[in-house]
Amino acid sequence: MNFENIKNKIEAYKADGKRLFTTSSFQSHSLVLLHMLSRIDNTIPIAFINTGYHFPETVRFRDEVSRAFGMKFIDVKPNTPKSMQRTVAGHLLFVSDPDYCCYLNKTQPLEAVLQTHDIWINGVRADQSATRSAMRVEQAAPHGVTRFHPILDWNAKMIYEYQKEYDLPKHPLEPQGFLSIGCEPCTRKMDLEMQERETRWFGMNKTECGLHTELINK
Repeated sequence: MNFENIKNKIEAYKADGKRLFTTSSFQSHSLVLLHMLSRIDNTIPIAFINTGYHFPETVRFRDEVSRAFGMKFIDVKPNTPKSMQRTVAGHLLFVSDPDYCCYLNKTQPLEAVLQTHDIWINGVRADQSATRSAMRVEQAAPHGVTRFHPILDWNAKMIYEYQKEYDLPKHPLEPQGFLSIGCEPCTRKMDLEMQERETRWFGMNKTECGLHTELINK
């Protein structure tokens, strides 16, 4: 979808009285959707899933971008304290059970946001993974929410061209080789032999946190 199509769709949602929100990890490529939303309606809140494991650079970048775009974010935090996120043997879950760690820190907390909104504007792209390539522009989610994927048909080249046209800032860790940035324990630098999503949960046979596999009705 191009900018005008996205704008028209969002305006139609609002005309129907729908409550909208978006999510963002505040990576460099995430800023394209946020920038477009800021041009369309900067009152749409950004749900930032604050797992407690983010790089400090990500948290500072979130604050800088939110101010620059004139948008407000909701700090979505897990219900389960870190002291309870351990196995019987005392190992942290991100090492021993990363799927459950993602559930407690990302998927479960966002469900509360879904319960108070109607439309989830999400920046997934079909070219990012096999899971995302199977998605549709509009798709049902739990709690009667509709997921809206406005840039599903965009590719990396289109993202780059938009970033260049509007001179969007880059995540401060990107020049150091971090291209897909999530929680610090589960993120590594990009190697030449790796695909972008392989820098997350490296060696764990895992490419999704659950937001796009559990919070979606297939």
